[in-house]
Amino acid sequence: MSIDPSGKTVADVQAIVDRSAFLSWLGIKVIALESDTIEVRATWRSEWVANPVVGQTQGGILSALIDFAACFSLMSKIGRPAFTVDLRTDYHRASKNSDLVAKGSVIKFGKQVATCEAELFDLEGRLIASGRGTFLTASSS
Repeated sequence: MSIDPSGKTVADVQAIVDRSAFLSWLGIKVIALESDTIEVRATWRSEWVANPVVGQTQGGILSALIDFAACFSLMSKIGRPAFTVDLRTDYHRASKNSDLVAKGSVIKFGKQVATCEAELFDLEGRLIASGRGTFLTASSS
């Protein structure tokens, strides 16, 4: 079992995921949690398909997974999910009927905001999408 410096375990982060209807719908399972990184697997759903003729996963699903992995890479720093301030997603290839693996990491942690990135792979290890975002690290209270 991985434990990050904040004391959050994979099970703790999975419990946060399981409380969210949307994240649960995405089929997110936390695989690994380290000091500045997270790795998750999302289970493919037929509802993800944008075009049934082609069968590719809708871009919004890919962007949501990039957002999640980048944001949750901050878990060791702040011990909770952060609000997304800005997010950019680059789509590199179509994903068709495949579970996806998202890997997020912290690039720069600040008192007010952090910059994080994530990469999304299919089960054959091909890069599907990548992205970078800015997240609010300051407490809202």
